[in-house]
Amino acid sequence: MAGIGGDGREQLRATVHGLVQGVGFRWHVVRLSARLGLVGWVANRPDGSVEIVAEGPRQSLDLLEADLRRGPPGAMVDRVEVQRGPASGSFPAFAARSGSHPGD
Repeated sequence: MAGIGGDGREQLRATVHGLVQGVGFRWHVVRLSARLGLVGWVANRPDGSVEIVAEGPRQSLDLLEADLRRGPPGAMVDRVEVQRGPASGSFPAFAARSGSHPGD
């Protein structure tokens, strides 16, 4: 199947736009990703959006994506841009990164 690694894991890259900074969005994503068994990172972007890179089973990524479209209480999600592809296998855990992180 296209987009799936040899171990059945995929990567989701998402950018969430709206009122998504200053409302606990990153920590919400960290907690949810840990519960779903995902690895990767989340970071605030200078333009006010939040960027997420997550890897894991497709079903878990589907649940994460659905949640990103809602956000935590206090957030107002306008739109979510999502790309899927094969997992890189380069993340040991899921973490919040500083907004100045250049990404992967």
